[in-house]
Amino acid sequence: MTTRFGAFDAALALPALVFALAFFLVPMGVLAVVGGSGEDGLGAYLTVITNPRHMRVMLATLLLSALVTLATLAVSTTVGLFLSRNAFPGRAVLVSVLTLPLAFPGVVVGFLVIILGGRQGVINTLSVSLGAGRMVFAYSMTGLFLGYLYFSIPRVLLTVMAGIEKLDRATVEAARSLGASPLQILRDVTLPALKPALIASGAVAFATAMGAFGTAFTLATDIDVLPMLIYTEFTLRANFATAAALSIVLGLVTWAVLAVARSLAGTTVAAAG
Repeated sequence: MTTRFGAFDAALALPALVFALAFFLVPMGVLAVVGGSGEDGLGAYLTVITNPRHMRVMLATLLLSALVTLATLAVSTTVGLFLSRNAFPGRAVLVSVLTLPLAFPGVVVGFLVIILGGRQGVINTLSVSLGAGRMVFAYSMTGLFLGYLYFSIPRVLLTVMAGIEKLDRATVEAARSLGASPLQILRDVTLPALKPALIASGAVAFATAMGAFGTAFTLATDIDVLPMLIYTEFTLRANFATAAALSIVLGLVTWAVLAVARSLAGTTVAAAG
C-alpha cells in the first residue's frame, strides 16, 4: 500500500524539518567541524580513549549514570506499584510531592543537596550536635548521585505508573487464583509486562544523568564528570576543539543508549524529551 505525499503533508512536515535543521543538524555539524579543527585534528575524538584523564572521567560518568539508573528504577518501581495498587487519603498529594522535582532546574536540585548534606547542612549539623563528627557529602559523587536520583525518580515514576495502569488485571487475577504468591506474581507477571516501560524510563534516566550539568556545576568541588570536563575545557582553557569533540562523544553515547532502548522497548522511549 502506497500513500500520497501531498501539500498538506508537506505543511505538516515543515515545522519538524525547520526544527531539525535549526536546533540539531546545523549546530551539530558546526560542533563536529570545530571538534576536528584543533592541533590533533580528528584525533580529538579519540582523546576519551588516549587521554588518561578523559578516559577516567568518561568511565566515572558512565558508572554514575548506570548506578543512578538502577537506583531510580528500583525506587520508582516500588513506589509506583504501591501507588497504583492502593487508594488512600492524601494519595494525590503524595504523587504531587514525588513529581515536584520536575519543576526544578538542576541548580535548584544542587542547592537542595547542599542544604541536606553540605557543610552547614541538616545532616552535618545534626551529626555534630550528637557528637558523631562531621558528615559532609554534598560536594562529592555521593551528593551528585543523590541529586541525579532526586530529579530522575519523577520521570521514571510517571512512566512506570502509566505502564501499571495498562496491565491486564485478568492475568494477575488468574495467577492469584492459581495460588501464585504476591512475589511470584511480581516476578512472573508484573515485571515482564512492565519491561518496555522500565527500559524506556531507564534509558531516559541514564541519558539525563550523562548530560546533566546544572547540579554538577552547583556541587562541583570534588566532582569530575563529563559535562564539567567539557565546561572546563571550553571556559577555563579555551580549548574549543577538545570541548566540541567531547560534546560529540557525549551525544553519541547518549544517542546510542536511547537507540538501543528504543529497539528493545518500542516507541515509548520517545518520552526521553
